[in-house]
Formats: sequence, structure tokens, C-alpha cells
Amino acid sequence: MRAFSKREAREFYRRLAETRPIPQTELEFISPFTLLVAVVLSAQATDAGVNKATPALFALADTPARMLALGEERIIELIRTIGLFRTKAKNLVALSRILVEQHGGEVPRDRAALEALPGVGRKTANVVLNVAFGEPTIAVDTHIFRVANRTGLAPGMTPLAVETALERVTPAQYKRYAHHWLILHGRYVCQARKPDCPNCVVADLCRYGAKTGPAELIAARAGTGEPEALSESAAAKSRVGSPRTRSPRARSPRARSPRPA
Repeated sequence: MRAFSKREAREFYRRLAETRPIPQTELEFISPFTLLVAVVLSAQATDAGVNKATPALFALADTPARMLALGEERIIELIRTIGLFRTKAKNLVALSRILVEQHGGEVPRDRAALEALPGVGRKTANVVLNVAFGEPTIAVDTHIFRVANRTGLAPGMTPLAVETALERVTPAQYKRYAHHWLILHGRYVCQARKPDCPNCVVADLCRYGAKTGPAELIAARAGTGEPEALSESAAAKSRVGSPRTRSPRARSPRARSPRPA
């Protein structure tokens, strides 16, 4: 797969930025601490699912001290609809204790300190640094991992490899919001099972060989001006692996044994 040139990478982000000039996280939060809590809860869960549980939780515990006072069992009751709720409740109590005892009840603006908190890995730390503190970090989740590899923007075998590649290829002017553009593109356009290639603003830059949808529409959307060539290619791909029609074979009538009178 040919690597993206600097010009292509810049154009890739320019188009994503044009669709969402100032993208935002879809997690609901009111402070760096509530953001941290929401991101911890979002592991192996959807943002929508987290957003259903956090209003009641944050009404009672919007600071590390209040979360610590709330206690593990009460937290479990409030986040029971979220996957791995017992482990996450335990981590919320533990990280709140560390924030109170070691950081004055504040969320640290430091990667090492964030990753030292229970339930916080590199991805969570990157989200907090980017969203809460405006750092140009890129948190690689399943959506970004897919978009980076599928499009060829920043291929890599691991999240860290993809993050490193994205850091290298992403122009400085786009790094602040790169995380949001990529995750939203993966969530709503470049989806896992059925990417919406005809409505993708970067379809002509994308290296994905199995683009979906009518070839003419993809070509027009991408501005390639080569709908016929794409049609032939799509037709060829549609033939590969398609079941062959078989002419029905004439069945000879089976001889029936005479019924006893």
C-alpha cells in the first residue's frame, strides 16, 4: 500500500475539517474529572450508553472527594447498565483516592501521572489531555485504528504503531482536532461492516480496495472523473466470489412400489 504524501495527508484532514470545523467529543462531561470518569467508563462501551448513566452519577459525585465518599457499592448501582461495571466502580474509587491524596483533588496534566491511575491507559490519557487540556494528542480507539489502516493514512499493527504513524503524518495545524475528526469519520462514515464510501469526502484519497456503493456515485463524490473505469472494476469485483447459477437438472421420476390392494 502506497504511503500518503504530505500533500495528500493535508488534503485528507482539510476535507474532514470542512465537514466539522470544530468537532467535539460525544461524551458528556462538566469538568476534567467528569471527563476522566466518562472516558474510563467508555472502555468496551458506547458513548451513548455512558451518557445515559453519568447524569445521575455526576449529580452525586462530580469531584474525586465526592466520588470517594459515594463508595463502590453505590457507584455500582449507578453504572450497572455499563459493561464491566464492577471493575470500573472499583477503579473509580481507587483513582479518586489517588487524586485526593496525591494531586490535591485535581486531574493531572501529565501523561505519566494519568497512566498511573487505575483504569487509565494510554488511550484514556490521550483523550483527557486532548479534550480537557487542549493538547494535540491522538487517542487511537477501534474507530481510529480502522480508519488509519483502511484508508492507508497511517497503517500499523498496534494502536501505538498507528498513533506514532498519525503523529508523523498529521500536519501540525490539524493535530488539535485530528482525534475527533478520525473517530467521528469512523463512527458515522467509515464504519466497520459497511463503510459509506459514496458519501465519504476522502474516497478518492482512500487506499481501500473494496469501496462500497455504486461506482459512479463514488467516482463523482471523489471527483475522479473516471466512473466508467470504476464501474468495470466494481463489476469485476462483484463477479468474484458470486455464486454461479446452475441450470436445473431434469429429474427422472422415481419408480413407486405398487400399493397393496
